[in-house]
Amino acid sequence: MIIDCKGEQLILSNERAIYWPAKKMLIISDLHIGKSAHFRKSGIQVPDLINQTDLKRLTALISEFNPDTLIVTGDMFHNNINSDANAFMHWRQRFTNLKVILIKGNHDKLKNEDYEALGIELHQKELLLWPFRFIHDKPVEADEYYNITGHIHPGVIIYGKAKQQLKFPCFYFGKHCAIMPAFSVFTGLKIIDAEQGDCFYAITPAKVVAIKA
Repeated sequence: MIIDCKGEQLILSNERAIYWPAKKMLIISDLHIGKSAHFRKSGIQVPDLINQTDLKRLTALISEFNPDTLIVTGDMFHNNINSDANAFMHWRQRFTNLKVILIKGNHDKLKNEDYEALGIELHQKELLLWPFRFIHDKPVEADEYYNITGHIHPGVIIYGKAKQQLKFPCFYFGKHCAIMPAFSVFTGLKIIDAEQGDCFYAITPAKVVAIKA
């Protein structure tokens, strides 16, 4: 689905990503590399296929859009270097010409030299590319930049004719802020309280569906 946001054309993918054609940028959030390995280390049996599936989806998006830059609006990694992060190291070697920018999230706890070794440009707080501010969590105060964030893993409920409820991950676009869906499939969903005029874009298995608040 193609939308207009602050005069810029954005493509919303049902693979939980945004492509910004004017800048040749692919934008994702909350990849959480290492989360499944972190759970396994704690004795919770989570299959390592989750991490592999997420990286395959990311590879497919890069093949589809051929971006120059990948922006991750926080929580690219879930904890420290582990077997999942090592798998990402091998993945990164396939795309050495791809610029990867990470705006640090609350789960991004690697050492600065780890990010450097992975060829990741790290921003501690935010990245300003007019008209957007890329930041992990929504700022308290609004300014002239439109915020593109992640962090809360937004979801939306769609009600059927028989009063059944279906919950989907979504893109949320409010007056001053957009919230990206979590890219990783190994995440929960938080239902957002909408204000009048807000737009939700539900991510169904087949396509992205616009829902007005």
